Amino acid sequence: MVTALAGLTHYVSGVPDLVAFLVATVALAGGAWMLSFATEQVGERLGPAVTGFMHSSLGNLPEFFVVLFALRAGERIVAETAILGSILVNALLVLGLVIIVGAHREGDGVMRFGRRLPTDTATLLLVSSFIIVLVGLADSSRDPASHHIETISIIGAVAILIVYATWLRQYLRSDTGAERSRQPPRLSLRTSITLLVVAGGASALVSDWFVDALQPAIHTLHISEAFAGLVIVAVAGNAVENLSGVALAWKRRPELAISVVKNSVAQIASFLYPLLVLVSLLTSTTLTFALAPIYIGALLGTSVIVWQITGDGEATVFEGAALIAAFVILATVAWFET
Repeated sequence: MVTALAGLTHYVSGVPDLVAFLVATVALAGGAWMLSFATEQVGERLGPAVTGFMHSSLGNLPEFFVVLFALRAGERIVAETAILGSILVNALLVLGLVIIVGAHREGDGVMRFGRRLPTDTATLLLVSSFIIVLVGLADSSRDPASHHIETISIIGAVAILIVYATWLRQYLRSDTGAERSRQPPRLSLRTSITLLVVAGGASALVSDWFVDALQPAIHTLHISEAFAGLVIVAVAGNAVENLSGVALAWKRRPELAISVVKNSVAQIASFLYPLLVLVSLLTSTTLTFALAPIYIGALLGTSVIVWQITGDGEATVFEGAALIAAFVILATVAWFET
């Protein structure tokens, strides 16, 4: 109902921008709640590994389409910062919120979860950062390799995708479903999966409408493209993870909550980004791994911070606050970028 209303306010002319924005926000929140509920129902049977992968795959649809549409329109900065922002929003802001809520719900103030996924996520982030750093150094120094950034990016994208596929096969086959259900599922598996697909697709549509409704405000407030992509588009596109992860943490499902967020980070960094590099070859603007030095530093710093905080399988409110503080600092820097 709300999703249909959001579509109506988007396509019907004469609707005030603020109204369209508010309706899209409500629709996005409703879709996120539905996705969270369906994810929990699937998780009762399949465990955190498969559920987290399914959730991140559907939840990351908005990022894919936003970046693809930006590349078609020739907006390279928005595309680059949107995909990078999606990594940083999930790894810093969303994860920080999940940890704060999850730790607060525990009697001793410590949120506990398996160590393997956080460590694997940090590894995938660092692998993706490796080619970004090399390309950035080559580009800034203008050495011979800087003339072949596109070729290097294509080969690197294929290599990272192979690494991700290898990890995913191993991860899904591993026994990560130690967290037992506390109550029987209320929906059948078929209904739960159908609900996941519908909610993910609806969230992708509403996210696009939400971002489109923000454009007039961005121009009016003279917000930089970097800030729009790195913060506004990324936060809007990751609203599903924002609400679902926090809701699962509040329900004392730490393993599933961490799995949802960590899978999203791993998938964006080592699947979505390299996939978009290859898909961009079919668009008017080619996406590469060449980023501004400030964003390279942000990605490397995020990889280290995330590994440091979650690598031991425990996290506290203080550590969640540290992740959010890092995102606030990053957003502040992006505000002054051109």
